[in-house]
Amino acid sequence: MNKSIFTILTFVLVLFAVEFSYAGNPDRQGEAGAAQLLMNPWARSAGLHTLNTANISGLEAVRLNVAGLARLNQTEIVIGHTRYFDGTGTNLNAIGFGSKMGDNSAIGVSIMAVSLEDIDVTTTDQPQGTGGTYSPSLFNLALSYSHIFENKISVGFTFRAVSESLTDVSASAMAIDAGVQYVTGDDDNFKFGISLRNIGTKMSFRGQGLSQGAENPSGELPYTLEYFQRSQAFELPSMLNIGASYDFVLDPRNTLTVLGNFTSNSFSQDQIGAGLEYAFDKKFMLRAAYKYEFGTGDAEMAPIYTGLAAGVSFDVPMSKESGTRFGVDYAYRHTRLWNGTHNISIRFNL
Repeated sequence: MNKSIFTILTFVLVLFAVEFSYAGNPDRQGEAGAAQLLMNPWARSAGLHTLNTANISGLEAVRLNVAGLARLNQTEIVIGHTRYFDGTGTNLNAIGFGSKMGDNSAIGVSIMAVSLEDIDVTTTDQPQGTGGTYSPSLFNLALSYSHIFENKISVGFTFRAVSESLTDVSASAMAIDAGVQYVTGDDDNFKFGISLRNIGTKMSFRGQGLSQGAENPSGELPYTLEYFQRSQAFELPSMLNIGASYDFVLDPRNTLTVLGNFTSNSFSQDQIGAGLEYAFDKKFMLRAAYKYEFGTGDAEMAPIYTGLAAGVSFDVPMSKESGTRFGVDYAYRHTRLWNGTHNISIRFNL
């Protein structure tokens, strides 16, 4: 039964992989919405440019490859804050909870909200501003489940609710992520992963803000009619990730991990990248990665992220008896404009 489930899920992911390999179309770039689904609020994976599809584990896996959720120890709580494109006033705030269910399964819940600076309200009559302000609300909630088969193969699913709104208009959607991880080698040092993200319903804005008053077109009687404009629906930024990693165990306390990843985007250019992570005694970690986006020869069309990311983690035991650990993660991603993106996360492993 377990092997049948894995075979079916792998077959579905391969079909999607073939479809995505032909679906990427530069002419569709910019047509998707809900860009919040591409933002990573977790520092540990951000320090690797979110390239660790193959070996990501614990709660952060919910954002990249949910199959890794089942590889957490018992219970994990992570709080993340991100200064996104520092200088724009955009911040990400996230909190997540993951817990084991038996020996081989885990569930997770995570929430992410995007905070933007206040924007001046302008009208055709007052283009310099009315004195009022507004701030968009961007929010998503994820519920995840992951299971390990025979300690080698893990699969997982995430169901995500997405919401975007202003004072008088709003849009919402449902999305699903799916992923597989495979671990092999004498010391489980080779890992392979595939994940599909943001496959879901279209979004369309609705609300009172799309209404407009106009005079009676006949002109016979002086009264006003109210018209509602229909908003064009847009799709979610779906993508496919394929990654692999290898752990070089230098000695019982030192490990060096090499990883690579390919991302096929339905509504933007494809990406490829590689990274390194060094771990000392599972208490101190350094990481760095480089990501390249295809078709970026034109400087004006170059991505905001210029390729480099780096991060550091400290993970220390709080109690030897209970196994409770406390960790702090930091990541920096260089950007072509503004002052980069800064992530910081605090984690508790209970």
